[in-house]
Amino acid sequence: MLAPERRTRADIISAVAIAVLVAVAAALVWARGDANGTESVTAQHPVSTPTPAEQLPTSLRELWHAPDGATARAIVASGAAITGDDGTVSGRDPQTGTPLWHYRRDMPLCGVESQFTVVVAVYRDQRGCSQATMLSGEDGSRRTARSSYMDESLRLSVDGTYVLAQGPRRLEMWRSDLVRTLEYGYVDAPVNVKTQPRKDCGLLSAGSSASRLAVLERCPEDPADRLTVLNPAPKDNTVPEEHGSHVLIGPGTDSPDARVIAVSDNRIVLYLPGAPATPGAEAATPRLAVYDGTGNPLIVHQLSAPLTDNATTTRISSAFFVFTGNSVIALSASTFDPLWITPNALGGPAFMAGKLLVPVPGALTALDPASGAELARIPVTRRAPEATPISLAVLGTTVLEKRGTELYALGQ
Repeated sequence: MLAPERRTRADIISAVAIAVLVAVAAALVWARGDANGTESVTAQHPVSTPTPAEQLPTSLRELWHAPDGATARAIVASGAAITGDDGTVSGRDPQTGTPLWHYRRDMPLCGVESQFTVVVAVYRDQRGCSQATMLSGEDGSRRTARSSYMDESLRLSVDGTYVLAQGPRRLEMWRSDLVRTLEYGYVDAPVNVKTQPRKDCGLLSAGSSASRLAVLERCPEDPADRLTVLNPAPKDNTVPEEHGSHVLIGPGTDSPDARVIAVSDNRIVLYLPGAPATPGAEAATPRLAVYDGTGNPLIVHQLSAPLTDNATTTRISSAFFVFTGNSVIALSASTFDPLWITPNALGGPAFMAGKLLVPVPGALTALDPASGAELARIPVTRRAPEATPISLAVLGTTVLEKRGTELYALGQ
């Protein structure tokens, strides 16, 4: 029978050293992990969505305002007004502005968007705007997250199906659970570089629908901007599937100010700036150019003035409304032809009690969605100057106005 093994002093020292190393490693993982520097406070009760207003208010006053520098527009989720500022995303009571829940990280916010009942917040780390988190609008609980290489800045947009995250060199499409359905542009993985149809192109603008992704890009070998139409969810998310890609032809098509205005399943609208007269060529006016679902040109609509740098597009159901910088143009949902225009606007519209609300100096004007005819005018006192664009959202009887880096709530 063998004698039992005895622990020596060397064994004990080795065991202690291993335990210390494990503790240090665990501390390093925690210190560098996402959980450290993150604070998540959920709502005590799920936020209920208010009943839509049945009639327009006759007057509005300011109820509250809060910092909101990380969103591109006024956004809501479930029954909460959403703000993003200084690393914190908050779901607020629309009547009082009281935070019902918040999610905070010790990283800069790249952007915040909302679709249906969830909020997507993107934070910047050493890999760019790579840290995306999905939060429930009802209580602020964390649904899911993703991380991937991204640019240092990006623009978030939603189309009713996907989230589009577009930077100057790279973009991604995410589905409702933040799983990536497409990467396009620059890739950092050497094995995937050859899967991209072009390289070293700058991404000027992009827009999406459930079946089309339109990308306006400028490539070094091209004499003008290029419109590329892609499948937003190909079989392999690292291998783009093109419906068409064409270098644009005509005056102003080499401008960095061109942009994607609207995208449906079979139509794409681009804004093409005007061009001054040159020897042998007349001056060109700015225009909205309509293309089919493969990027082939269909028709051009001349504009009386160029779009400003802060022009925006608002989608309400299947209709698109273009804020030009001083007016709103309604586009046909099926053809993207202009239907009507309303002047003296400060931003895009929102839908309330069957009418379109449009911010104008000193008021909100209520329009007939079909004709653009003014039906009512609701006085609003804003702090001068009334900077544009003003973005609107509606929760029940509360109207939300995003002005600059502040969100204002208006009610009776």
